[in-house]
Amino acid sequence: MHVMVVGLNYRTAPVEIREKFTFSEEKIGQALLRLKQTKSILEAVIVGTCNRTEVYAIVDQLHTGEHFIKKFYSEWFSVSKEKIIPFLYVKKDFEATEHLFKVITGLDSMILGETQVLGQVRQAFFLAQHHEATGTIFNTLFKQAITFAKKVHSKTRIGEKAVSVSYAAVELAKKIFSRLDDKNVLIIGAGEMGELTAIHLYSNGVKHVMVVNRTYEKAEKMAKAFKGEAYTMEQLKLALTKADIVISSTGSNSLIINNSLIEEVIKERSDKPLFLIDIAVPRDIDPSIGNFDNVHLYNIDDLQDIVDSNMKERQIIANQVNNWIASEVEEFYRWVNTLGVIPLIAALREKSLIIQEETMNSIEKKLPHLSERELKVIRKHTKSIVNQLLKNPIIKVKEMAVQPDAENMMRFFKEIFGLEDEELKTNSVYKTYNIFRK
Repeated sequence: MHVMVVGLNYRTAPVEIREKFTFSEEKIGQALLRLKQTKSILEAVIVGTCNRTEVYAIVDQLHTGEHFIKKFYSEWFSVSKEKIIPFLYVKKDFEATEHLFKVITGLDSMILGETQVLGQVRQAFFLAQHHEATGTIFNTLFKQAITFAKKVHSKTRIGEKAVSVSYAAVELAKKIFSRLDDKNVLIIGAGEMGELTAIHLYSNGVKHVMVVNRTYEKAEKMAKAFKGEAYTMEQLKLALTKADIVISSTGSNSLIINNSLIEEVIKERSDKPLFLIDIAVPRDIDPSIGNFDNVHLYNIDDLQDIVDSNMKERQIIANQVNNWIASEVEEFYRWVNTLGVIPLIAALREKSLIIQEETMNSIEKKLPHLSERELKVIRKHTKSIVNQLLKNPIIKVKEMAVQPDAENMMRFFKEIFGLEDEELKTNSVYKTYNIFRK
């Protein structure tokens, strides 16, 4: 039994390649079924995010499993193996398990420590469970990883420090004001940076968004997405008069807000403070505007200092989490080692129950006058004797399974209880697998 992951992510494939290898939600069940029916694959989970597509699998042989998962990618996406293989990475056993923990905690994300990926991996696991693509191994591993990621987020707050300029702008606004839901926010520029800023603002409770853009249609489209108002560039003065917070991120080569414009705006604001955050390069706002009374101006360098400081903090936390991951992986494989005793335990139980059943048959023959009720009582008590006798050996053999000389101990255990190799073959891990599913 081996853990394996085969996938592609932002490190190995550009976005134009990644977008071609995504599993649609309505077909994920079919994909999981196909994987489960594939030779060597015993369990499967498909994880997909905007920056990665990965197939996690339990395989009986590493080489065969890798071959058939790559073949699955090729056939599912109708692309030759030669075209997709250069973008795929393959991780096996300890490395694959460690990779899952890094993915789910955000340590393998484009933005270090992002928290959204936990929900995405959890959903992928639940989908695989729903389609009966997981069993003992992945049910244990993914539940352990989900629990661990939740602990990391709650104990370290790794995802709460702003590590993008647009996010930092919103974090700064939150520090300036005790609340944002009652503030008017003006976003100047409807490009990618402006949209990201609007997303962060909206998720932080901002209800009043105004958008100004040179192309009014773009402003209108973005404002509509956030239930806001759109203004033309000619209406900038009006929007500034209404605003509490202004975040500007255009691609203009000249100043959007100059001294004369602010002088006019201030006259109509009745000493109401105005906070301006300029995240454009070149700058949109004349830097001398910060000298006006009740006008507070921050530029991209102010925000970059926040981002750099927060990224250093995230990296320190990430190093700590990496140490925790090593312990988690070790714990998982200690549990995996105990699976080697499943055939022994199953064979021992089976042999014991056969002896108990033979004894009951002998009692029935020698004491034919016994009633059904009496036989039932005897059967119950003889099974109880068997279970009590087996309890301690089973506990001990599980402990032996994680010892350095486990192989010799297992051999000794087999000899003590007279377990034959043929009995063990019929009780291999994946033949007794279903009785351990949860």
